[in-house]
Amino acid sequence: MSRTFAHRATCPRRAVIAVNLFWSSVVVLLATPCRSESSADAAPQVPQTQLPAPESSAIQVATPQIGSSRWFNPATAPFLPIPEIAVDPDSGTTLGFLAVRLETDAHHEINRIIAPDFLHNPYFGYGAHARIYSYPSADEQWSAIAGVQQHVEREFLAGYEIGRLREQRWSFNSTLIYSRSGTPRFFGVGNQSPASAETNYTSETEQLQGQVGLNLNHTWQLLFTAREQVVDVLPRTLARIATLESRFGPILGVGTKHDLLTRLSIVYDTRNDFTVPTQGMKWVAYAGLASGSGVFNDSQNSEAGLDGRFFWPVAARTVVAAHIALRYLPTAHRLPFWALSGIGGSESEIGGEQPLRGFGKGRYYDRDSFSTTVEVRRTVASFNAVATHVDVEMAPFVDLGRVFAQSSTWPIAQLHRVIGLGFRGIARPFVVGYVDIGYGSEGVAAFTGINYPF
Repeated sequence: MSRTFAHRATCPRRAVIAVNLFWSSVVVLLATPCRSESSADAAPQVPQTQLPAPESSAIQVATPQIGSSRWFNPATAPFLPIPEIAVDPDSGTTLGFLAVRLETDAHHEINRIIAPDFLHNPYFGYGAHARIYSYPSADEQWSAIAGVQQHVEREFLAGYEIGRLREQRWSFNSTLIYSRSGTPRFFGVGNQSPASAETNYTSETEQLQGQVGLNLNHTWQLLFTAREQVVDVLPRTLARIATLESRFGPILGVGTKHDLLTRLSIVYDTRNDFTVPTQGMKWVAYAGLASGSGVFNDSQNSEAGLDGRFFWPVAARTVVAAHIALRYLPTAHRLPFWALSGIGGSESEIGGEQPLRGFGKGRYYDRDSFSTTVEVRRTVASFNAVATHVDVEMAPFVDLGRVFAQSSTWPIAQLHRVIGLGFRGIARPFVVGYVDIGYGSEGVAAFTGINYPF
C-alpha cells in the first residue's frame, strides 16, 4: 500500500499484471468505515443508530465468530490477508502478501491502518515492509513506512501534515525519505531519446522537506518549501541492461550530489475536497532556487512553473478531470540529469516529474517540460459493505507531454501521446486505490497505487 509500481512492456503483446496495490485498496475499502464528507456529492452514510459503538478500537460485529471462520470475514479477522502480485518483463515476478489491520474509533470511523507485508522478487530476494497510516482528524495525518529486501532495496518514509483544511492561519507539512532502488532507468536527454538507449543504475536518496503555508483565506495560500536531498547514483543492479556509464559516460549526476531547494508558491484552490474532488480547481504558480551546496555558488539553478487542476461535474456520477503543468529552468548550471524536468510514470509532482502513463518513470528528461491530462471519472458501481460506502470508478484518459531544451520552443508541438483506462476504488474521505493502464508508442504500461494521479 505504500509503493507505486510502474510496469513497462517493450511491445503491446507482452502482458503486464499489476494488481497488488489495487486489490489491497479494494479490501481496505470494503472494511473501512466512512467519515463525514463535506462534499455535496458525498455518498449517504449509514445512520449511526444502526452502528452501536464497539468497546475497542478494532472493527467488531454484533455476533462474534470463533474458530477458523473468523479469518475469512473482514469484519472479524485480526488482520486481512491480501495477495501481493507484480509481474513485468524488467524486474521479474514479485509475489507476497499483506496483512492489513484497520482500527476505528467509537463511532466506527477509521483512524489507523497497519499494513505489513512479506514478498519475494527474483532480483532482490525476500523482503518485508512495515506500514502505518494514521488519521487523527480530517485536518491532521501522519504515516511511516519502512522496508528492506535481501539485495539493494531499502526504504524509509515518514510524513506529518496538519492544517490540511486551511481553516487556521498556518498549515504545515513535512516528509523524511530514505530510498535505495535498483530499478531506475535513464534513456538520455531530449524529447526523442530512443528506447534502445535504455540504461539501468542504482539510486540512493536521502531527502528532508518542510512546507509552511500562510492561509490568507480558505482559497488563497502562500506556500514556502525547503528541501534538502542527497542523491547517490551508483552502478547498475540489473545485469541484462546496459550501465549508465557505458552508454553515456561520466555525465552530470553520477556519484553523490547535493541539492538544496527553496521555493515560493502562490496557491488558489476552490476544490470541494482535497482527496476526492468533484468540482472546483487548483492553480499553483511557483518560483525557486536550487544549489549543489550552500545558497550562492556556481551551481545555483532557478525554476519557474505553473500547475493547474480542474474538475467539472458533467452528470450525476461523472466528473471530467484535467491537469496541465509547465516547468522552466531559466538557469541550469551543472545540473544533475535527475534534477532536470521529466515526464513518465503515473504521478504528478508539482515542480517535479509529470505523468505519461504509457512510459515508465523518468522516460524523458530535458531542461523544460510540458504535460497535460484529461480523464473522465465515471462511477460505475456503488455499494455498502461492512458499514462502508464504496464507489468504483472507470476513467478513460489521455496523457500528452514533452520535454525541450530551449524556452522559446512551442511546448505543445511534438507531444508524446498516451491513451488508457483507469480503475479506481474509493472510500471517502481518505482512501483511493487505482490501477491505470496506458498505451503509448513503446507499448503498454500499468501502474497501481494509492491516491489519484493528480
